[in-house]
Formats: sequence, structure tokens, C-alpha cells
Amino acid sequence: MYAITITEPGGPEALVWSEVPDPELREGEVLVDVAASAVNRADLLQRQGFYDPQPGTSPYPGLECSGTVAEVGPGVTGWAVGDEVCALLSGGGYAERVAVPAGQLLPVPAGVDLVTAAGLPEVVATVWSNVFMVAHLRPGETLLVHGGSSGIGTMAIQLAKAVGATVAVTAGSAAKLARCAELGADITINHREQDFVEELRGATDGRGADVILDIIGAKYLERNIEALAVNGRLAIIGLMGGAKGELNLGALLRKRGAITATTLRARPLAEKAAIIAAVREHVWPLVDSGRVVPVVDRLLPMAEAAEAHRALETGDHIGKVLLSR
Repeated sequence: MYAITITEPGGPEALVWSEVPDPELREGEVLVDVAASAVNRADLLQRQGFYDPQPGTSPYPGLECSGTVAEVGPGVTGWAVGDEVCALLSGGGYAERVAVPAGQLLPVPAGVDLVTAAGLPEVVATVWSNVFMVAHLRPGETLLVHGGSSGIGTMAIQLAKAVGATVAVTAGSAAKLARCAELGADITINHREQDFVEELRGATDGRGADVILDIIGAKYLERNIEALAVNGRLAIIGLMGGAKGELNLGALLRKRGAITATTLRARPLAEKAAIIAAVREHVWPLVDSGRVVPVVDRLLPMAEAAEAHRALETGDHIGKVLLSR
């Protein structure tokens, strides 16, 4: 088969469409003929040599895909050759074929085409596990999403609105904020021109956010605590603004706040399967009905993965960048 390989850590030019061995199907896995994959910031880190795959997993980038079941491995039930699926991966989505643990498969939702479905698994699993399974966002509460126009952000807006929450977002342009508003964001903040703590307090009568979904990390740590409501929960899922920050524990105590930080890729198979099962139960009906939709910025051929990485690095996208076979 062919896959995107990384010749050596570096820029987008390190991504090369190369002939590689077919994946070996193990017990409990399903072989998927890939229709499309999607670009995530973790892929950029892997390309740069900062986020290696877990031992025993595919060395190729790509943390999600869509496609058709080509073969069912030993011990797998509930899936058959020819099923159209999308999948959460530990790697290997930028390829013609990938072996997937059966617990990480989802059916393609009604009304979503096979290629577009590639942009769903990673963002939906990330948002649902962090905002709902860990931070327990409830109806009537306020969610603040940093990077509201990203793939994660556009999904978080929709899911939070679907459960009856108020949504605030930060983004860096009027166009991005306008798209967030179209998706349901109630409070839009241009982080280049406005202070998100002051704007959020002003819009919530000084209360702040019950849950904050943060992709920035250290740079926003102190101000995120300021922005929390009493009993607020900060969920950190990215480190775009650095990994080391100073935390005023007194401020956190006064808020009776909680901080969690998670990654998805390195979780044990059982944890990933539990997240996917929760997504199928709670989120897939919303996607099936059209209340929640995948937001796609652009679609590029998989062999042009380097251009897709450049697009993500420029930051001018809204939603997901997809790669199709």
C-alpha cells in the first residue's frame, strides 16, 4: 500500500507519499480501506519529532479516518466486510489501509458522506470526553472555548448548545467569530483585540465560565483561573502557548476550581473504547439528526499532506482540513 511517511523530523516537506508494507491485522482489529483522513495538530507535532506514536502502533500520521471495512480480524463481532465506518486511531490514517481496534470504530452517521466523516472521530471524542465525561458540563452552565473556529472548537460549540449550555469562544478574526456565531456561540471574543477575562465577566454579570476548554496551556493558565466561575472546571487539551506556567493556588482555592489535563492518543484501548461507546450513545443521534454537523474547511488529496499541514500551520482555516484518497 501507500502511506505518508516522515523521512526525518522537520517541516511539511518531510511528508512523503511512499510505498510501505500492508498493516498486519491482529486479534480484535478490523482492516479499513481508507477513504479519507483529517489533519490534527498532533500530526504536526509528530512530523516535527515531538510526538512519537506509541510502541506497537502505526508509525504513520493520522489520528482518524473514514473508509470501508475490508477484513474483520479474529474475535471481532458487530462489523462486516463492506461496512462504511469512521475511526479513532493511534496513527496510520494517512494511508490506503489501516488496522483499527474494533472498539474505536463508529458507523458513518446518516446524512454525512464517507469522506466528510473522516473529520468526526478525533474532535468528537476529544470534546465529549473532556467537556462532558470529565468536566461534566450541564444545561444552563457557561462553556468558554479557546480556538472556537478550530475543528475542536466548532464541535464543542455545537455539542454544548445541544445540551443547553451558553457558549463563549475566543478566535483571532471577525470571520472566524462570525462562523462561531453561526454555529451557536453566544459570546464571541477577538483575542487579538479584547481581553477574554473582562469580556467574559461582562457578558456573564461577573460570574465567569463553569467550564473552560483550553488548547493554549501555560500562556493562558493564570487568566483561565481568573475567568472561572466558582466551582469551575478547566480542561487543558493543548500546549500551543507553552507547557510550563505559574499557578496561584490561592486563586484556585477561592474559586473551588478544578484543573484537568488529558491527551487521547496514549490512552489504553479500554478507555478509548469507552469514550467511543459514549460518543455513539450520546453524540451520534445528534449528528444523525443534523443538529450537529462536521465543519470542513478544505479537502486535499492525501498525497498533498504537506500542503494540508501548511494550511493548518497558517491558522487561517475554520473547522477541519481533510485528506482524501
